[in-house]
Order: sequence, then C-alpha cells, then structure tokens
Amino acid sequence: MQVEVWSDVVCPWCYIGKRRLESALEKFPHRDQVEVVWRSFQLDPSVPEGETHPTLPALAAKYGRSVDEMRPMMEQVEQVAAGEGLEYHLADGISGNTLPAHEMLHLAAEHGLRNQLKERLLHAHFEEGRSVFDVDSLVALGAEVGVDETEAREALADRRYLAAVREDGATAQALGATGVPFFVVDRKYGAAGAQPAELLLQILERAWAEANPLITVPAAEGCADDSCAI
Repeated sequence: MQVEVWSDVVCPWCYIGKRRLESALEKFPHRDQVEVVWRSFQLDPSVPEGETHPTLPALAAKYGRSVDEMRPMMEQVEQVAAGEGLEYHLADGISGNTLPAHEMLHLAAEHGLRNQLKERLLHAHFEEGRSVFDVDSLVALGAEVGVDETEAREALADRRYLAAVREDGATAQALGATGVPFFVVDRKYGAAGAQPAELLLQILERAWAEANPLITVPAAEGCADDSCAI
C-alpha cells in the first residue's frame, strides 16, 4: 500500500501531520507493507529564490494583523506541535523559496534517502532555525543523511529535478489539493490537513481491507449458535 503526502518544508502543520502519520503507522499491523512517498508542494512559489525574510511580520501582513496579534496565533500552533513532541520557534523563523529544497528531496529519493532528508529539513527549519533555502545549507543538510555533496551541487545547478517538482504540484492540483499536508492512500482516499492519528489509522485500515478482501474456502463442519454447546 502506498501513502503519498504532499507537503512543504516550511509548513508547520506538515511536520505535525508527519508525526501523526507516524503514530498511525505504529498502530497499523501491516505497516511493513506501507510505502510513504513525500510529494512536493510549494506554499508560496512567488518568493524569489535566494531571498529570505522574517516569517512573523510576513504572516502578519498576509493576514492583515499586527505582529502582536500574530504571536499568540503562532503560540497556539507551537502548543499543538509540542503535543507531538516537536519544539517550534515560529516567531523567530525565516521564510524563503522552497523550490531548491524540493529538488533536493527528489535527488535524495534517487538514493533511497527521501524520508531521511524530509525529516532533516523539517527539523532544521522548525527546531534549529537553520536555513533550508540556499544551496550551501541544503548541501550540508543533505550530506548529513548521506547525499553526496558534489552531486547535490550539480543537481541544484542544472535543475534536473525541476520538472519532477512541477509534476508533483500539477498532480496535487488534479487531485483537488488546495493546501498541505495532503494525504492520499493508493490514489483512492484523500485526507486534507494535519488529521488526527486515529483518523489516519482508520483510512489505512479501510484501504487495506479493500485491497485485501477476505478469501473464503468451502464450508466444513462447524457450530452454529449454541449447537455445539457442551
């Protein structure tokens, strides 16, 4: 069974959703037969590549609120994240174009390291306050999980994974995704947002049951109701 997750590395709810999916998989008896595939989704592709800006005032301006009004909203998200074992520092964060980060994730996938790099980028951005926007930072973070530095620089320079990132975005749009995280199980079931682990587990169980219907054999001797009571 395949679980595809569209997300962005600067989406606070995406990291929360990742933890909730992991919690659901821990309780799913067939978790060893589930492939999780991380798909690319850019929340704000309009930001010029290479530029960064403080997140707090940018979000305040986006939602037409003051910085002081925005802080408690961020704190609420931090509290939710803490419930999943994550330590956010949203008011101190920086934002930028995540296209290179998504290209790096596709490179990592070629070497079976996409899951490791996804976690590393999310952790770096939300819990360490590190940049996930410039080439040097991405190459260094990739190297930490086993992505070759020279290959990473070449891939980011020649944009060999740009088409793959664009294709992920187009597929998300075709599937009706308007935000992230967006979970899709076997291209049959979709769940938008950082759904509770219990709901994600229900979706996994339902998809598994439909893909693996009960197989019966001809009836043999047995008991019905209390006909075999001693």
